[in-house]
Amino acid sequence: MEKMLVFGHKSPDTDTICSAIVMADFQEKLGKEVKAVRLGEINKETKFALEYFKVEAPEMISGVEEGQEVVLVDHNEFSQSADGIEKAKIRMVVDHHRICDFSTAEPLYYRAEPVGCTNTILFKMYKEHGFEVTPKIAGLMLSAIISDTLLLKSPTKTVEDEKAVEELAKIANVDYKEYGLEMLKAGTDLSDYTAQELIALDCKKCELKDKKAKIAQVNTADIPEMMKRKAEFEEAIAKDIEENNLDIFVFAITDIINSNSQAIVLGKATEVFEKGFNTKLEDNTAFLPGVVSRKKQILPVLQENA
Repeated sequence: MEKMLVFGHKSPDTDTICSAIVMADFQEKLGKEVKAVRLGEINKETKFALEYFKVEAPEMISGVEEGQEVVLVDHNEFSQSADGIEKAKIRMVVDHHRICDFSTAEPLYYRAEPVGCTNTILFKMYKEHGFEVTPKIAGLMLSAIISDTLLLKSPTKTVEDEKAVEELAKIANVDYKEYGLEMLKAGTDLSDYTAQELIALDCKKCELKDKKAKIAQVNTADIPEMMKRKAEFEEAIAKDIEENNLDIFVFAITDIINSNSQAIVLGKATEVFEKGFNTKLEDNTAFLPGVVSRKKQILPVLQENA
């Protein structure tokens, strides 16, 4: 019997990778034959977390066959999922994003909660079933929550995320503030990435009414240093816009220390960004004080003003 595959979205971040590994462990505890996989390259932040807790990265796949049983974590939109997902048998979804572009032919288990991280939900599921959370699994859960909430500084964080971090840090036996800062900083070493790789590293497609958009984000501890490569980013973004027939591309360079972002915005619908953030782009850029969350502070603004 073919194993059920567990995976998160394309351009995987720490929550997506850790959710796949954790969910596979959860399903195994339920007696299921499962395998955690991924839909893209591991970023440096995630690599740091996996190495710290001595966990191997899941195998990478490009798509799924018709009839393949799958579990989706940290996403539900087909545009962000594996190639061929429309013909797969989706048995379960655990997510913390809006529900969009999603349908199935058969009933399924679907759990979505308005929390800062998928692993916050998974931690609750372990407790509901009375399953043991090992230090290794706790470390992965903790890493994911720290990543998605920017060490609990993001407006996406909830009281549930905060409580989970406190509990998981004890199980994993780490100082979450010290460990979290180390992990986030590991993800800001972007020197050996090309501009094309950086705009694709954490990028999500979205529809803004009749407009096609992409919102990409990278974390840094030094926005001015990153902006030295502005011309490279603009060239890569312009190419992506042309190849994918996009109306707008927003590239947010987020300062994890000071909780601000610098946005590079291109496309024929940049007025949506300017209207939403009540700003004028200067040389294709705008500074966004206090903005760190794509999901809560960028995407909704663009949707409301499209």
